[in-house]
Amino acid sequence: MFDMARSDPAASDLLDDPQLAPLLADASDSASLFTNRVAQPAIVAATLAMWAALRETVPTPALVAGYSIGELAAYGVAGALAPVDAVRLAVERAQLMDACLDRDTAQGMVAVTGIPNAATGTLLQRFGFYPAIVTGEDTLVAGGPAAQREALAAAAAAAGARATALPVEVASHTPLLQGAVVPFEAVLGRQDWRAPAFPVLAGISAEKVEDARLATQVLSRQIAEPIRWMDCMDAAVEAGITVALELGPGAALARMLQSRNPNIACRSVTEFRSLDGIRSWLGRQLE
Repeated sequence: MFDMARSDPAASDLLDDPQLAPLLADASDSASLFTNRVAQPAIVAATLAMWAALRETVPTPALVAGYSIGELAAYGVAGALAPVDAVRLAVERAQLMDACLDRDTAQGMVAVTGIPNAATGTLLQRFGFYPAIVTGEDTLVAGGPAAQREALAAAAAAAGARATALPVEVASHTPLLQGAVVPFEAVLGRQDWRAPAFPVLAGISAEKVEDARLATQVLSRQIAEPIRWMDCMDAAVEAGITVALELGPGAALARMLQSRNPNIACRSVTEFRSLDGIRSWLGRQLE
């Protein structure tokens, strides 16, 4: 997650910051990598380290968006949050979300594809699931009781859809996490915010956010409300975006955006072998 970014001195300095390093102490443990307490700060740190490596040598973005925990990183990319503060907030967010877990009822998330979302919503209700992230007209991620995942998958298959369990133990962006919203809003309210250099798209509404008050509201609400990622991708088109770069680990978002909006040139940093390769590609696209 950090290797390419570390080839740049600025990114390496960020990752070695005495305040940041302890927050990532468990990121090298593959056994716990998918837990909230490890994954959330690691994803934010990897995203911001990559941006630290690139920001002085690439054009200023017109806007930035982040998927789930990536929305917190997006405010760091926009300069509204200091990088160390953003990672620390990710740690606190994870702790508050984990505190919502019921010891007697394990949670889980499932990706459902192949039938219209309206029909999927009806199906989810039967098994106590809720829409969590809407990525297309017939694709979404749902969260609910882990014990019902297999029954949901079987019912989805019978309806002509496909359900795939995800390696996640918290039903993010559903009412099951409502208990974390107010405490995280309070944490965000005490944060030192700066004016963002460019707008951030709110995941729950796809609206442009350019002030701390609204950022505090949408970042806290998105813990227990569905992310409208399909709308965020469409908002990028409406804003005139022609080139997009995925900064965080993986390339799923780049593929998703490219599929939905083929006219946007879109790549993930993980598709390149070097920072110079990323810079060269961006330069060619923006000529």
